[in-house]
Amino acid sequence: MPERRTVALVTLGCARNEVDSEELAGRLAADGWELVEEAADADVAVVNTCGFVEAAKKDSVDALLEANDLKDHGRTQAVVAVGCMAERYGKELAEALPEADGVLGFDDYTDISDRLQTILSGGNVQAHAPRDRRKLLPISPAERQQADGVALPGHGDALASAPEDLPEGVAPKSGPRAPLRRRLDASPVASVKLASGCDRRCTFCAIPSFRGSFISRRPSDVLGETRWLAEQGVKEIMLVSENNTSYGKDLGDIRLLETLLPELAAVDGIERIRVSYLQPAEMRPGLIDVLTGTDKVAPYFDLSFQHSAPGVLRAMRRFGGTDSFLELLETIRTKAPQAGARSNFIVGFPGESESDLAELERFITEARLDAIGVFGYSDEDGTEAASYEDKVDPDEVAERLARVSRLAEELTAQRAEERIGETVRVLVDRIDDEDGLVGRAAHQAPETDGSTLLSTGQELLPGRMVEAKVVGSEGVDLVAEVLSVGGTGCTEEAGR
Repeated sequence: MPERRTVALVTLGCARNEVDSEELAGRLAADGWELVEEAADADVAVVNTCGFVEAAKKDSVDALLEANDLKDHGRTQAVVAVGCMAERYGKELAEALPEADGVLGFDDYTDISDRLQTILSGGNVQAHAPRDRRKLLPISPAERQQADGVALPGHGDALASAPEDLPEGVAPKSGPRAPLRRRLDASPVASVKLASGCDRRCTFCAIPSFRGSFISRRPSDVLGETRWLAEQGVKEIMLVSENNTSYGKDLGDIRLLETLLPELAAVDGIERIRVSYLQPAEMRPGLIDVLTGTDKVAPYFDLSFQHSAPGVLRAMRRFGGTDSFLELLETIRTKAPQAGARSNFIVGFPGESESDLAELERFITEARLDAIGVFGYSDEDGTEAASYEDKVDPDEVAERLARVSRLAEELTAQRAEERIGETVRVLVDRIDDEDGLVGRAAHQAPETDGSTLLSTGQELLPGRMVEAKVVGSEGVDLVAEVLSVGGTGCTEEAGR
């Protein structure tokens, strides 16, 4: 009987990392590893790190140190770093954090089982040397689909072959690059990668350097994975990538998303499709039409504005301004008055003046966004903006961050109040001991946009889709009374 090997995956950062963790889980389960929820119960704790901004990097280091502490009084024998921070810093992270028994990059994902076994057995796996992943794929998007041997987390591996007999709960290999995948929770919502990487060159962002150039997944793989997730009881699919509006450009059809969305919405068992990470400068009338007019596709617009003062946007190497952004939102709301819109903003960018900040405040005030994330600028290694002069004093950045955050909190609470009286479709997410039934309306993405507290005399399981009338609000959260119930919950469907 083979020796029992246990592994826990600890995921930090965005939904794209969550997909990567489930791909790693699929690979490990297919090779005989037993997946456990708690790091303290695992032989190996794998921490999928985030390397986006300083706060996220600190959280990743803290998670690695916390997992390392388990080695003194638990089952855990090894702690391994994977993910964006591990890919971005490699050997540098390994030297700075000897508590990590391994620092593995994206190129190690295909052989993750062998890497972990070597580490668990006391062997040494050399930390990878970071490289600019933008240089791994051809410059021409049209040539990227033919590039073999490049690790693309969430895309699978064109050279790998799946075992014939997969363990229960592991997704089959459904296409030339479809990954193995195993769900790590029973949530009724799951993310699916549309693409990886980014071709934009925003001066504040390091992501393209360690995630690489933009490359789309083939529609057949996205559809196959969505069908499998529906079979696992998933009701809502969230499409993720660094830039969903570019989907299909390397497949010869920049409008491919407009074709794919209705096909995904038609998958049996799926109740809602949500698209995240949209670039305002790349929004097309046809895409707006599909997002606002397709049954089961949420009229949800996660628009990456970042700022609205034209001068700051140019320094960020981005496009647009307050008036064009407001026109875009008006176009969306003309087609779907209840459409949700959210965005993130950076304050204190080098050269940002008081008038620039006032312009941003004007936009936020008039935009009526449902959710707003505000970040204070800080230099990121390897970015163009890090070399800019005319930096805003850190104390001033902190003051501007607090000022705009207060405004954002006030405005999003007002926007939630505006929704009182609306009838909304809510997916039940969980049953909370304190709040009772908690779900999300179409304008509320998981984790980021608030939730809807449901009042009903019925017992409902997670995964139920209900119609409800909004009767109150608490900050960005809504309070709603259930009017009617449709569909089946996760547990009911899984038990058929």
